[in-house]
Amino acid sequence: MIKARVTVTLKNGVLDPQGKAIEHALAGLGFGGVGSVRQGKVFDVELQETDQAKAEAALKAMCDKLLANTVIENYSVALT
Repeated sequence: MIKARVTVTLKNGVLDPQGKAIEHALAGLGFGGVGSVRQGKVFDVELQETDQAKAEAALKAMCDKLLANTVIENYSVALT
């Protein structure tokens, strides 16, 4: 079994209203000095695959087809 963590974030230049809301909320809670906040998603995936190359290929396909909107999001895959 292979475990992986997929991190999905908005591409630079893509508006992040949720990140902006978090930034303002942090300032309202007294956390000064926060320059900007960008939010994202994390997926922890367990695969029954034992071959790392096949697992990475499957995870990339999952990201391209479902987990990330590749028009506006980047993703990274880390096998654990």
